[in-house]
Amino acid sequence: MNDLSPLGTPRRGFLGRVAASLVGLGAAGLVPATAHAADTPSTGVDPQLEAWFAKLTGKHRAVFDAPSPNDGMPAIWPRVYLLTTEGTYPGETASAMVILRHSAIGLAMQDSLWAKYKFGEMFNVKPNGTAATSNPYGTITGLPLPGLGIAEFAKSNVLVGVCDLAMTVNANGAAAKMGMDAAAVKKEWVAGLFPGVQIVPSGVMAAARAQEFGAKYIFAG
Repeated sequence: MNDLSPLGTPRRGFLGRVAASLVGLGAAGLVPATAHAADTPSTGVDPQLEAWFAKLTGKHRAVFDAPSPNDGMPAIWPRVYLLTTEGTYPGETASAMVILRHSAIGLAMQDSLWAKYKFGEMFNVKPNGTAATSNPYGTITGLPLPGLGIAEFAKSNVLVGVCDLAMTVNANGAAAKMGMDAAAVKKEWVAGLFPGVQIVPSGVMAAARAQEFGAKYIFAG
């Protein structure tokens, strides 16, 4: 059986790119400079990253783990959680975090990148049967709930993290396919994240760390 990754690439090939990226990054490189803050030393704990996790302050806390786009549900469920939890328990606060990793990283990026790098094809996002050329889950309308979409989350009270390792691996793949420099592609992807999105060293690390801050794990992908 041909075991394919969600990116339409043979699984061994994807894992090989991960391994190559790890070698290129080195252990220290797995702690990234965040998208919207000054660089931090390559050793020790990143204080800005820890401060971001510490924003999980509600009495009720959940982290939504999104390894795939899943028809946009990672851009809906965290808001549903906040609205229904705080509505069910008046006067009690709730905190929600969503971690976009593996093939869900495109949800964190703006329309210009979707058009240039064909994210709809790359991440198999086809809401109407054809590959999306813009981010369909940045802002979601037409549902009877306010504040849906990753862009809306990032500028409100839902914490949004995106996997640095997945961005590195996929940027390398995109660069090779398009004859571009991998570092330049990765830099453009970082610059094209929605304002407020936090880069995390890896999605699995962030999902685990959020639970250490008291968040309950919910699979969203």
